[in-house]
Amino acid sequence: MSRRAMVTGGAGFLGSHLCEALLARGHEVLCVDNFFTGRRGNIAHLLSHPRFELLRHDITFPLYVEVDEIYNLACPASPVHYQFDPVQTTKTSVIGAINMLGLAKRTKAKILQASTSEVYGDPEIHPQVESYWGRVNPIGARSCYDEGKRCAETLFFDYRRQHGLRIKVMRIFNTYGPRMHPNDGRVVSNFIVQALRGETLTLYGEGEQTRSFCYVDDLIRAMILLMDTDDVVTGPINVGNPDEISIRGLAEQVLGLTGSDGRLETRPSPADDPRQRQPDITLAREALGWEPTVALEDGLARTIDYFRQRLSADAFAPDAS
Repeated sequence: MSRRAMVTGGAGFLGSHLCEALLARGHEVLCVDNFFTGRRGNIAHLLSHPRFELLRHDITFPLYVEVDEIYNLACPASPVHYQFDPVQTTKTSVIGAINMLGLAKRTKAKILQASTSEVYGDPEIHPQVESYWGRVNPIGARSCYDEGKRCAETLFFDYRRQHGLRIKVMRIFNTYGPRMHPNDGRVVSNFIVQALRGETLTLYGEGEQTRSFCYVDDLIRAMILLMDTDDVVTGPINVGNPDEISIRGLAEQVLGLTGSDGRLETRPSPADDPRQRQPDITLAREALGWEPTVALEDGLARTIDYFRQRLSADAFAPDAS
């Protein structure tokens, strides 16, 4: 059945892929973005689609539209971007959530919050399960994002308890793929761009910290599956790839796939950088019938192809990024 779906942050890395997937399902899609980190180029190919609409808007201000589903993805998601204006980052997570929940309340829409594994902070348990409350520094440089997302989850569940809203909360672990911002400071895009340019790959610490990387197509599939569940399934639910790899191991794999002869360079670790990050996806398997299908090597190869094309088109100029 066709639905009116709204995607906040719809011109971003994840949002643009989600807009595509929803259009493919026959939905009408309203893409909302203020283009702080989103790129018009990510959704340029959708602008002529008869069921796609783009609205430039900052969700820290109320929005009055008629929708059946809301996917709330709006928020800078990389340290480089969310630390650039930390107050605005917190406002986007908190005030933005209040505005979108208010919209969902008025329209009786189902609403999904794109939360994050960062709500676990630097975890004391491994892998992380949804029942774990986390270990987050509330006053550090990353707190604007971590605590903003934690507060947004609080708001979602309070709106459900107080107003009966139909909510979904997804905790997204490291995701990568085409349309990542080349200068977002995330490890996958950093390594690939550095390798393709023949530069030194930068490791923070000794590169022994671990992450688990999920390809974007797998993530979007899980997001839609969660939205399609009945109202009993609210989350929070972890979505990510449980296959763990060290950052040094990732760097070596990128060097191999790009054919780069670059070397590795270590620098001091940033404050509050988690040592381990790996999702327990038992709940996603049980509630959604979901698990990732794209192997890291295959996903990296597709992502490298994307960045190679952007480099060859000289798309890394400041006015094109």
